[in-house]
Amino acid sequence: MASISKIQTTKDGRRFWLIQVSMGKGQSLRKSRFYWPEGKNGYPVAETTAIRDRDRYAAEFERQCKAGEILSRKEKAEQEAARQAELAKIKTVKQYAESVFLPAKDVTVTENTKANYRMYFNKHIFPAIGENLLTDVTAAMLTKLLLDYQAAGHSHGSCIKLYNILNGLFEMAFLDDSIPLSPMLKVKRPAASKDASTKPETEKALTAQEADYLLSCIDSEYLEALEHHKAGFDKERKKVYAALLWKVYVALSVDTGCRRGELCGLQWSDIDWKTKTITVSRNLQYTAQKGVYVAMPKNGKARAVDIGEDSAALLKLLQDEQSQHHLSPWVFSQEGTNEPIHPQSPTRFFKKFGDRHNIPDFHPHLLRHSAASIAITHGADVVSVSQRLGHSDTAVTLRMYAHANEESIRKAGQTMRQAIKDARKDSKKPAAE
Repeated sequence: MASISKIQTTKDGRRFWLIQVSMGKGQSLRKSRFYWPEGKNGYPVAETTAIRDRDRYAAEFERQCKAGEILSRKEKAEQEAARQAELAKIKTVKQYAESVFLPAKDVTVTENTKANYRMYFNKHIFPAIGENLLTDVTAAMLTKLLLDYQAAGHSHGSCIKLYNILNGLFEMAFLDDSIPLSPMLKVKRPAASKDASTKPETEKALTAQEADYLLSCIDSEYLEALEHHKAGFDKERKKVYAALLWKVYVALSVDTGCRRGELCGLQWSDIDWKTKTITVSRNLQYTAQKGVYVAMPKNGKARAVDIGEDSAALLKLLQDEQSQHHLSPWVFSQEGTNEPIHPQSPTRFFKKFGDRHNIPDFHPHLLRHSAASIAITHGADVVSVSQRLGHSDTAVTLRMYAHANEESIRKAGQTMRQAIKDARKDSKKPAAE
C-alpha cells in the first residue's frame, strides 16, 4: 500500500503530501506529490475533501506503479538507452524500411502515395533485397533490381519511381548514420528502353476537334437513354440518370481540366450559379487500406474555376434529374443514394466508353491534359492555365501539358513567317522626311 507523509510545505507556501510506493527489494521507490487542491472560488478546499482526493490519487498512483506505467528516472534512462541501441543496430533493408523509412514518409505524403510506396516495397524491393543488411547492399545489386524491373515490361515512369524510392531509402539511411555511404550514388538513373514503344506527343492530348467529337459521342449516349425511357424500356429513368451523370462529368472535365478525384468530390454547395464558378476544395481518394476518403486538392489549396454556359446548364439539368431519385450533397452521386460515386468509377467508365467509340487509351487524366493543351495551343498564357489546373508551379504545366501537336507546330511556323513579312514591309516603307 502507498505510504503518505505528513503534510509538508514548499518554499512558496504550497501544502502537499508525499506519496511513496515500494516496488520491492532492490527497486527504487516511486514518489509523487499531491498538492492541497483549490476550490472553485480559488480558496483551498476543506480538509476532509483534500484528504479524500489525496487518498484517491494515492490509490491510482499505486495502481499505475504496479502496472509498470510509472518509471523511475533510472528506468526511463535505461529504456531510452535501449531504444537508441535498437535504432543503432545494423538492420536489414526490410527492417529499416518498416521501422524508419516508411513511418517517416507516412507523416509527409498522401494516403495514395503511402499505398504506392508499400506496393513497391512489398512486390519489388523486399523480395529482391529485403533480407540483406543495409551495409551489405551494393550498387550492383540495386542496378540488377532496376534492370530486372525494366525487363519485366514496366513503364519508364514506373522505373523512375522505383529508382527514386530506393534513392530516398538509402539517402535517409546515410543521413542517420545507419550506413557509411549510399550505394545509390553509383547507380545510374534508368534510361528509356530503345525498344519501348513511346506514345507520340500528339496522342498525349486531344485536339479541339477530337474533344468536340468526344462530347458529341457522350451526348448521343444520353439522347439514346432518353429515347429508351420514352419508349418504356427504362420506366424509373435509371439509365437516363447514369447517362446524364457521365455526360456532365465528361463535359466538366473538358471544360475545367479538374482531376478525377476533384470532380468526384464536388458538392452542390461548391457551385456559384451567378458567377458560374466552382470551388475545388476536395479530392475524393481511395486506397485498399483506408477505403474512400476526402483529402485536399493535390497542392493543398482550394481554387475557384470558371465554367461555361453549357456546363452550368448541364449541372442544372443533373441537379433536377438527381432530385427525382434522391437528395445528395454530392454533384456526382450514386443513383438512389446520397453517397458520392466511387473515385475509381470514372476510370472504369472511360475505358468502356473509349472502347465503344474507338478512342484508344481513354482515361480521365487525358481530358486534363487536353484542357491544358488546347488552351495553351490557342493562345492562353501558361500562368493562367497553371492556376486553373491547381499547379503549384508553371514549370509543371509546361512540362506536362504543352504538347507539340501538328496545330501548334504549324502555328509556330506561321508566326515566324508572318514576323518576317512584317519586317519586310517595314523595310520598304519610305523614310520619314
